[in-house]
Amino acid sequence: MTTVGPLEDQLTADFYHYESLLPDEERKILLKARAFMRDEIRPLVNDAWAKAELPPELIEKFRGSGLIALGYEGYGEHKPAVSHLLGGMLGMEMARTDASVCTFFGVHNGLGFYSLYAGGSEEQRERFLPAMAGLDKIGAFALTEPEGGSDVAGGMRTTARREGDTWVLDGAKKWIGNATLADLVVVFARDIEDDQVKAFVVERGTPGFRPEKIEGKIALRIVQNAQITLSGVRVPEANRLQRINDFRDVAEILRQTRGGVAWMALGVMIGAYELALEYAKERHAFGRPIAGFQLVQDHLVKCLGDITASWGMLVQLARLQDSGIFRDQDSALAKAFVTSRMREVVARCREIFGGNGILLDHDIARFFADAEALYSYEGTQEMQTLIVGKAITGHSAFV
Repeated sequence: MTTVGPLEDQLTADFYHYESLLPDEERKILLKARAFMRDEIRPLVNDAWAKAELPPELIEKFRGSGLIALGYEGYGEHKPAVSHLLGGMLGMEMARTDASVCTFFGVHNGLGFYSLYAGGSEEQRERFLPAMAGLDKIGAFALTEPEGGSDVAGGMRTTARREGDTWVLDGAKKWIGNATLADLVVVFARDIEDDQVKAFVVERGTPGFRPEKIEGKIALRIVQNAQITLSGVRVPEANRLQRINDFRDVAEILRQTRGGVAWMALGVMIGAYELALEYAKERHAFGRPIAGFQLVQDHLVKCLGDITASWGMLVQLARLQDSGIFRDQDSALAKAFVTSRMREVVARCREIFGGNGILLDHDIARFFADAEALYSYEGTQEMQTLIVGKAITGHSAFV
């Protein structure tokens, strides 16, 4: 455990000094990421969000950040393994600046990279991961379908048909982050022979693979989500991930990444709270800062309470992950609880801004809108509730 450290290094939202639980070396990594997000990424996000674009310079800045592939021991720049606590706090730190940027990172470095890391053979790891670690190739993860979200496990319509050493993929995927610019997309499809879900690495430019950007989003506008059409896409057996042979293997990936969304939700809460706190100190009404009004303080204290409770839950979640006794219901409860608290916190914070709260200039509108996406993706509130409900009652309420 490290000491609390200088006040200028502490987040105003870290009321119980949770960051002090990190060892000194890991806290240095977190502070470096904090400076990177503040100095390099923050100046780009409002313009990119307004234009619904992911600017190339943002990707280029990440390439030199040292954050890509952090925690995947032995790949890319041979970076060491890090604790789940640091991994979670890094996600929190990114979302504290912008949830879209954190989502881009999470899709590439989490869902995409981890699918290959956990599901690929050693040969596949060596072939794909070094380029992803250097951001020379961008990754994506294609599971959700136009007619299948929470029920995709049993209702996957995208199919895979084997012809010798080649697989033929047909179907469609939707809401696939990074897909319009990805070089490597991990596509999940149902093998028509054994009816099991398998995973395939589809490379950019493969005939029959067509990603189309989804327009008109009101949240996570920087993320380049796409609907993908697969028409006779031919993928070699060498690109089938050898360690993913049914949906249980897919669920293992989702179990690991679902907790990351809860950390992101914490970051969104903290970002919104910090904005509201500073605004309340600066904004005057009736001749005094609105921070001196009882009802504004009530909003801020309730926000801080939700942040502190959520952070404590996630610290214990990280400990469970590091201990190896991590269960589906652990990440499901965290995702359900923290995202629901996030929704309330960003609403309170936006309210403190009054009419200014709907202006992108004040940043809070971006947090308010992006929170809705985090609330829904990586498993809806209802699905997380059913997972935890089954665990505590012993009865499945799934249809």
